[in-house]
Amino acid sequence: MTRTVDGAAAAEGVRAAPVEPAGEIGADERGVDEVVDATATALAGGDPARWPDKLPVRDRIAVLVDPGSFVEDGLLATAARDGALPADGVITGVGRIEGRPVAVIAHDFTVKAGSWGELTCEKQIRILERADRDLLPVVYLVDSAGGRLTDQMGFFPGRRGASAIFQLQVKLSGRVPQLCCLHGPSAAGGAYMPAFCDWVGMVEGNASMYLASPRVAEKVTGERTTLEEMGGALMHAEVSGCGDEVFDEDWQAIAAARLLLSYLPDDFRSAPARATSREPERDDWDGLVPVDPNTAYDVRDVVDRLVDAGTFFEIKARWAQEMVTGLARLDGRVVGIVANQPMVRSGAIFVDSADKATRFMSLCDAFNVPLVFLQDVPGFMVGVEVERAGIIRHGAKMITAMASAEVPKYSVVLRKAYAAGFYAMCAPGFEPRATLALPTATIGPMGAQASVNAVYANKIAAIGDDDERAAFVAARTAEQQADINLLRMASELVVDAVVEPARLRAELVARMVDADRWTRSTGRRHHPISPV
Repeated sequence: MTRTVDGAAAAEGVRAAPVEPAGEIGADERGVDEVVDATATALAGGDPARWPDKLPVRDRIAVLVDPGSFVEDGLLATAARDGALPADGVITGVGRIEGRPVAVIAHDFTVKAGSWGELTCEKQIRILERADRDLLPVVYLVDSAGGRLTDQMGFFPGRRGASAIFQLQVKLSGRVPQLCCLHGPSAAGGAYMPAFCDWVGMVEGNASMYLASPRVAEKVTGERTTLEEMGGALMHAEVSGCGDEVFDEDWQAIAAARLLLSYLPDDFRSAPARATSREPERDDWDGLVPVDPNTAYDVRDVVDRLVDAGTFFEIKARWAQEMVTGLARLDGRVVGIVANQPMVRSGAIFVDSADKATRFMSLCDAFNVPLVFLQDVPGFMVGVEVERAGIIRHGAKMITAMASAEVPKYSVVLRKAYAAGFYAMCAPGFEPRATLALPTATIGPMGAQASVNAVYANKIAAIGDDDERAAFVAARTAEQQADINLLRMASELVVDAVVEPARLRAELVARMVDADRWTRSTGRRHHPISPV
């Protein structure tokens, strides 16, 4: 690995090379010494003691890539200029993760707060151009105060400025994985670097994303706030959805990025690598999914009994928790899980949960990851607030992403599958490879009792006798239940198979084996992964 904590020691190693004696030091010797000194300065970077709670940037790269694999470009950027900045505040190059080549962009916050100048932008553009040409996954170790205002002609308006970086990120989207570890600030326009990535891991207490600092926000809007409240890691992971996970330490975010990459292929043309199959962590299904549609349970307990032990990598776990999304392995194959969470807001689909599912399904479709839908959904949320927030528009985005996904899709109805929620979670009309149901499943426009109340509201209100009213409601409810009976659903081919819970994993595995020869009808890029 090209990593030297002691730049002076590295320089001494270069100086130790034998040189023919000469009576006077010539221009060539002076030139060599200048390069040696500049190299030592660039490798040393700024003063890490100013940021004792941060892992130095070259140590971050050491955690990220395989030992000895990193090849750096542009180390001596600005070295011959007045006021030279070590590597101009950014380290770029190609390393390997478990033997797979990846492009790396790593900001050095000890150098002008990792801010972007002319050559900072140029280095990032060049490595992204290489990633585009060679189809390399990109890992961003972001720690930057944004554009260098003293060099605005270098970073802001030109063809090789920050806009070209974002253009390349969008061009790479859906072609190669782009993962971001956010170790510090990502400010102003630079905040869009993480936003264009497929996954963002943030280090609590250090990481932040914001378009303007609290000081600027106060000047513009008059509101007083803190950096953590406006753009901190927890806020973005829990409220805005811009962050995928929060970590305590730099190395933890990097380790998570390495792990996530193991679930994704090198590029859009490839399939994720298979791994050795493992049995699930648990196999005790009795009573796990309650018969009563109003009883809460944690759908992640179902996931744990389906997928290979220890392989569930949840995405955006803290945001829109009524929807659970994540990657896992099923008999060694990578799959994407989209599941309603009855434990949170009954598993209804809200604006944010629709967006969460949309983005995740786009990621899976882009990188050839089959989708498994675990349905226990009362429908989309209703009411004035969600209608004003655009629930119809956001729901349409979710349905569009699900319907346009070409990867093999499997829909499992765990319990209730009501109204348009059934559609959004991959109903039969959206061409899943199979629609499976547990014996606890019910499929219909709404629950039987709610349906009776909707259809017969006036009739029910007109019955004065309590016993007569109760008998009428019970009779009509039984009729409605017969209409949405699971046996009828299977008889009419709405459901392809009714499966006992203990057999569900084996059923899915067998059906996925049948889809192993699946290929796309075209070799073009599928689509960008649009930000939520």
